[in-house]
Amino acid sequence: MYSVTAMTSVELHVITDAADRLATATVTKTPCAPVRDLIGRDDIDAAYRIQSLNIEGLVASGQRVVGRKIGLTSPSVQQQLGVDQPDFGVLLDDMDCTGDAEVDSGRLLQPRIEAEVAFTLSRDITAPITVDDAPGYVADVYASFEIVDSRIVNWDISLADTVADNASSGLYVLGDRIDRADAPDLAAIEMSMTENDTEVSKGKGADCLGSPWHALVWLANTALAYGTGLRAGDVVLSGALGPMVPVIPGATYTATMSGLGSVTAVFSA
Repeated sequence: MYSVTAMTSVELHVITDAADRLATATVTKTPCAPVRDLIGRDDIDAAYRIQSLNIEGLVASGQRVVGRKIGLTSPSVQQQLGVDQPDFGVLLDDMDCTGDAEVDSGRLLQPRIEAEVAFTLSRDITAPITVDDAPGYVADVYASFEIVDSRIVNWDISLADTVADNASSGLYVLGDRIDRADAPDLAAIEMSMTENDTEVSKGKGADCLGSPWHALVWLANTALAYGTGLRAGDVVLSGALGPMVPVIPGATYTATMSGLGSVTAVFSA
């Protein structure tokens, strides 16, 4: 069972009401009001408890935790959403669209897409790590897409809203893969993303908390603080390298990353 250990003064019935609001939006495909009206804008521990409660329910229904995603690592994305620090969410097995001929647009409410460096872990992270330690925990490095989504109407989110909403997770696609030992300087990666061959986003590895390695360290240590360490085999989406872009049904998106390769996602019309 997946759960986080979070200290909050918000009463359990309020946590449950907020979790139910987000879960109902997911099932009905109808965006809901922000949950900050229930827990406030600043109680991040309460928000992680809401996230955990909904993940526990999905795991109990048969879904499987396969990794984590880091959100809000890029200054451009923080500016887009009006927040000022990273967060993390949980990846479930049914979010993985790698190898699919099309990404089913009907699964999503208000999708946006961002290009990221992804990792798979070679071993458990059971104690705090440093940037020097991080590569030793990684098996492979990927060019990837995260397809973010929000259950909150019109993306009207505070940090607490997006944390509660599983860090606005949606789906993901892993692209070209290289062995960690062959990875380039991840801070120096140049990224360009196109929509139907027109460039719509660009950035670099340094835009992701200074480097995707820094993002992995932040995630590993923050997850440990909440009692949910990362495990061997986990997929980690390390955060956006440039601005996220609204998804157009029927469009094709490709991101190229210097030294890593590319990733492509075709969305159903």
